[in-house]
Amino acid sequence: MKQPPAANPPYRLPPPLFDARCKACWFSAAVLVLVVASFWSLDLQWAQFLSMDAARSMGRFVGEFFPPDTSPEFLRRVALATWETLAMSALGTLLAAAAGLALALPASRMHADDPARARSPTRLLLNALRAIPELVWAALLLIAAGLGPFAGTLALAFHTTGVLGRLFAEAVENAPPGPGEALRAQGVGNGRIFLYATLPQVLPQLMSYTLYRWENNIRAAAVLGVVGAGGLGQMLSFHMGLFHMGKTATIVGAMLLLVAAVDSLSYGTRRWMTR
Repeated sequence: MKQPPAANPPYRLPPPLFDARCKACWFSAAVLVLVVASFWSLDLQWAQFLSMDAARSMGRFVGEFFPPDTSPEFLRRVALATWETLAMSALGTLLAAAAGLALALPASRMHADDPARARSPTRLLLNALRAIPELVWAALLLIAAGLGPFAGTLALAFHTTGVLGRLFAEAVENAPPGPGEALRAQGVGNGRIFLYATLPQVLPQLMSYTLYRWENNIRAAAVLGVVGAGGLGQMLSFHMGLFHMGKTATIVGAMLLLVAAVDSLSYGTRRWMTR
């Protein structure tokens, strides 16, 4: 008696390794070739880097950082610069979150029938904002805003607007459509649908993105001072240029403490919001 054909399994087995149909295999092979080509094309002086002379020079350089400068007057200046760096990062992130949310709405498709005519040009603008690094933004804005924290704050705001705007737009588009469709069926407008249906669902995710970018902006604000944008970075650039290694060690320590404090605060806040 002829047996009926076996039913197809409800799942597909992955292709074997190095099979022609395995796209991940081809991608991994391409990345490996790129890495090997990078090592071959760059003149990396590994022997010199790992030599005893290099180790002695590095040890002598690190030894010059001790002891750090702990004079009261210098610590007061470091504390003021730390506060300036913190204020730059917080204000830049706040401005970026507001601008990113404003741009995320035209950059997202609110529902399946939404024509979203402004979606492509707005996303192009967000791409342009985040494609330029904070250091480049600061160097450009120093011409208009002058030296100091104002240029650094604007540089952080411009770059972070591009990042948060894109993340916010993705979060809005991926929000569960049920509550919005229920309100839309009752004739409610798009603005009220966003405020009462979409925003409450995505707000914890938006806050998490904003806090994470604030952590990154603390580090970026500390670096922006190298080009004259104020804060700890400007002090670091000045004293390193004069080979004041004790003062440099104090500034680096302040950077580490500031980043650790903000990371802990941000982590605790995200944990509290997800409970």
